[in-house]
Amino acid sequence: MTTKGPSRKQVIIPMVKDNIDRFMKNSSIHVANLNRNLRNAKSKVLVDFIHSDPLGITVVTNKVSLNSDLLTIEKYVKNLENIDSTQVETPQLPQSKLYLKIIDIPYYPHRSYNSQEHLSSKDIKDIIKQNQIFDNITLVSKLRVIKVSPKSDMCCNNHSPERHL
Repeated sequence: MTTKGPSRKQVIIPMVKDNIDRFMKNSSIHVANLNRNLRNAKSKVLVDFIHSDPLGITVVTNKVSLNSDLLTIEKYVKNLENIDSTQVETPQLPQSKLYLKIIDIPYYPHRSYNSQEHLSSKDIKDIIKQNQIFDNITLVSKLRVIKVSPKSDMCCNNHSPERHL
């Protein structure tokens, strides 16, 4: 079965290009060493292969990695002699990104057309925090409140939340 986009069976390790190049020269050796370290840590996860992209490396595994597996992988990568560990970020699992557009929100929160006070990004953030459907969601971009039209009393809100699954 194939899926479009990143799989949760991947461990993404952001790092600088010099580190990527040095790491990928011996990627098959790193696969064997990572599997040995994971086995020694009593993990059920095994590394299938490693590939790179301009932002870092991706370790593809047979199962979804646990936090302990991520720590084992991080320790291995940061302890390599030819890698600058200060330029290696913490390994992470892919996260799905959802884009949300909320429409038909009263532009004037107090329903007063004469009021100069309109709905702000802070008001929307407060409302989101109070609503249970937004649990486990982190906003990754600035909220934008846009009035629908000059004579309208409604607005739209655009932002990109990131759902942590």
